[in-house]
Amino acid sequence: MKTNDYIIEIATSDFATTKSAVEGGADRIELCANLAEGGTTPSFGTVKHCRESFDVALYPIIRPRGGDFLYTKDEYEIMLQDVKFCKQLGCDGVVIGLLNIDGNIDIVRTAQLIKAAYPLGVTFHRAFDRCKDPFEALEQLIEIGCERILTSGQQPSVVDGVDLVVELNKVADDRIIIMPGSGVRKENIKMLVAENWLHRVSFFIKREGE
Repeated sequence: MKTNDYIIEIATSDFATTKSAVEGGADRIELCANLAEGGTTPSFGTVKHCRESFDVALYPIIRPRGGDFLYTKDEYEIMLQDVKFCKQLGCDGVVIGLLNIDGNIDIVRTAQLIKAAYPLGVTFHRAFDRCKDPFEALEQLIEIGCERILTSGQQPSVVDGVDLVVELNKVADDRIIIMPGSGVRKENIKMLVAENWLHRVSFFIKREGE
C-alpha cells in the first residue's frame, strides 16, 4: 500500500540496507547501527555517505549505547555533538530519547537537544514506551517542540498496543505526529490503517529484527 495518505519510515543499519530501503520506496530512513540493540548512533562516515547518496528524508538515531535511556553527563555531551554533526551534514532530522530514573522524560536535556537540532525535525523514539505516564509525556514533548513520537503503545508490538496508540493520536489532535512502530508488517498494516487514525499516518518498520 503506497498512497499519498501514508508515510513509510524504515530503520536501516548500514549503507547497504539503506540503499535497499530507498530502492524499495521508503519515504524516510531512520539510520542506525546495531539494530539488534534497538539502534545506536551510526558512524559519521555512514551518515555522510548516505546523505550524499540518497535523496530521501534521513533521520539518524542519536543513542551512544544500547540498554536503558538514562544517560550520564559524558554520554549526553556525545549526543549533543552527534546532533550537531547531523545538522552539519544536512540531515533532515534526528531521533532521540532520554528518560529520568523515575520514569519521566528528561525534559531539560531533551529540550536542549531539540534546540541544538533546530531547524531539523526531532523524533522521540520508543523510550516513550518506558514512560510512567504516556499522556503527560505526550504533552511535554509537544510543549518542547518535538515533531514526532515513535510508539508501540507501551507494548512489545504495536498490534498489542494499538488501543493506546489510537488514544494518543486522538489526544494529540494534530499537534504532534504519533508514529506506530514495532511489529508493523505488510500483513497487518491494513488492519492498523482500519483503526481510523488521523488522515495522514507515518508507519515505522525495521528491516532487521525488532
